[in-house]
Amino acid sequence: MDGVNPTSGMNEPDVDTTTHSSARVWNYILGGTDNYEVDRALADRMLAAFPGMAVLAREQRRFLGRAIGYLVREAGVRQFLDIGTGLPTADNTHEVAQRLAPESRIVYVDNDPLVLAHARTMLTSSPEGATDYIDANVQDPERILREAARTLDFGKPVGLMMFGILGNVASYDEARGILKRLLGALPPGSYLALSEGTATSDQAQSGKQVAAEQGHAYTPRTVAQVEGYFEGLDLVEPGVVPTPHWRPTGGEVASAIDGRGGVGRKS
Repeated sequence: MDGVNPTSGMNEPDVDTTTHSSARVWNYILGGTDNYEVDRALADRMLAAFPGMAVLAREQRRFLGRAIGYLVREAGVRQFLDIGTGLPTADNTHEVAQRLAPESRIVYVDNDPLVLAHARTMLTSSPEGATDYIDANVQDPERILREAARTLDFGKPVGLMMFGILGNVASYDEARGILKRLLGALPPGSYLALSEGTATSDQAQSGKQVAAEQGHAYTPRTVAQVEGYFEGLDLVEPGVVPTPHWRPTGGEVASAIDGRGGVGRKS
């Protein structure tokens, strides 16, 4: 649907304010207001154990913007499939892409009811382009691909955006399989932009433990495992690196960070 968000006819979501969600916890860490006391309490415990998590969150968001800028300006991508969208903040995928190329088409995927509620009202498209939102779990790639085909043309290159989402899949082999299925449906000339937490420091491991004890499991990968996500793709320079080091645009660059990211092209 050009220039509109096709989620407008969906039923109102049922938001559970007594159980924390990864999207709302991340929203709080990023300084957002779309969260509840249960989310803030968990986030504060995680930040106490791993203060660097706030920097990780901000740098991952900045990397997202730079990756989209590269894909639109230099790679000519005009379609994006953003899985693990999270709650809308500033410079969401469609905002960055459509600011540079108004005809861009974006499909967001998440399974948090509050994200769904915001998708209706905030993820609006430019008149020339389109946005859509799919309420689905990353572990259901077939459904994601089927519903994304309402908006995206899988005969043309797509930018697959996966930021901090595959850590929610406990098994690395399963995460690789999901990614393989998604990339397999995309044509040559498509790109994967991905970042994941690596938890290489003791503080990061402590933060992970605090989250797991509260039922908020996230599995950081090793640097080699993050690099493995790009197997078979042509890496864009500078490769898989700490997210602040991927084509920084100026200013001070964080030197140590428990996260890696990169962009790769399907040939």
